[in-house]
Amino acid sequence: MDLFEYINEKKGNTESPLASRMRPIKIDEVVGQEHILSKDKLLYRAIIADKLQSLIFYGPPGTGKTTIAKVIAHTTKANFIVLNATTAGKADIIKAVEESKKERALSGKKTIIFIDEIHRFNKAQQDALLPYTEDGTLVLIGATTENPYFEVNRALISRSLVFELMPLGHEAVKKIIKEAVYNKERGLGAYKIDITEGALDYLAIHTSGDARSALNAVELAAMTTERSDDGLIHLTVEILCECMQKKMLHYDKNGDNHYDIISAFIKSMRGSDKDAAVHYLARMIEAGEDPKFIARRIIICASEDVGNADPQALVVATNAALAVERIGMPEGRIILAQAALYVACAPKSNASILAIDWAMQDVRDKEIGSVPAYLRDSHYNGAKDMGRGIGYLYAHDYPNHYVEQQYMPDVLKDTVYYELSDEGYEKEMKKLLKQRTGSKSL
Repeated sequence: MDLFEYINEKKGNTESPLASRMRPIKIDEVVGQEHILSKDKLLYRAIIADKLQSLIFYGPPGTGKTTIAKVIAHTTKANFIVLNATTAGKADIIKAVEESKKERALSGKKTIIFIDEIHRFNKAQQDALLPYTEDGTLVLIGATTENPYFEVNRALISRSLVFELMPLGHEAVKKIIKEAVYNKERGLGAYKIDITEGALDYLAIHTSGDARSALNAVELAAMTTERSDDGLIHLTVEILCECMQKKMLHYDKNGDNHYDIISAFIKSMRGSDKDAAVHYLARMIEAGEDPKFIARRIIICASEDVGNADPQALVVATNAALAVERIGMPEGRIILAQAALYVACAPKSNASILAIDWAMQDVRDKEIGSVPAYLRDSHYNGAKDMGRGIGYLYAHDYPNHYVEQQYMPDVLKDTVYYELSDEGYEKEMKKLLKQRTGSKSL
């Protein structure tokens, strides 16, 4: 079914899903997204003034992308064309262009083309839009659940304003549900429904800011629940729980949300927030993320962010990865949690990654010189004749297994890459090195 359905609604079609019937027609009816739709915001002013340029709406399902497009359809004086990228192709774009040119010639009207799920267009299809958005033949409104900076052509992005829609807050979802339940014209008001405050809270929490899913659950509950003796259909938490089965999680293992959650997970471990780390871990596990992927990220964090402040963190993380692979899920969640919490609670040092990155940058960008002759391999005939290995001081022949000797190439003499921190075991390592090398700086 076409997500728009606004033509059918104008004709009084009451068979449309509740979520479709309840879509606002006027901009002031839109609930939520105040960060882009407050009266002082650019998008609000552009819609009211009917002065729109190409737009891309990006956000999770049920947050109002199609709703805003519908508001524009009812507000604008322009010709309005609707396509869905899952079924449309290049031929549909060309047809829209021809219609736009005819409309402009006959009435002088511009044409707005709304493309739902625009990220599903391939590069050639997106490229086909470019010349017509460039010359004003079409004003594009694209809607996508995927990050447009990853999924939409850069040239198309540069010709559009990108607006990100956020998951609706609990109060916004509850307001939308109440309106749908008690509205007699487009909603369920004629069914004489009573919905408890607890049920409203349950829906607001378990739909994760997706108004469409909340309305679908309410409609299903209303249509399948018998009236009580008082003549009302009572929608309770228990009934709605049965209709929803499981809390919705906005998590696409190949999409933008996937990267946001794993980023937050790593940053929480790095920031020593044990509770946030296990929270984001739970979100990934519940959404079905590959446990091997999670384990690899914990291993990287153990080395990059803990390092030698607690060398045991890498051991724990690596063994956790092996254990999860052997044990599997759901028990593997315990092992992942143990490793993530160990890394989160461990002392932190990024000295190891800084050391290797600085050293690699020098290798790429600087004159690095030759390996000193006395450090070169001398395990072959004729090596000594070439001066290889002559003068090398064997550290184990000296007290404390240390002897002062230049190991760096001459041009990098005295360069310091690994600056030990005063955290955890690195502090002890620094102390031991100072004892071994005397007054030599570290």
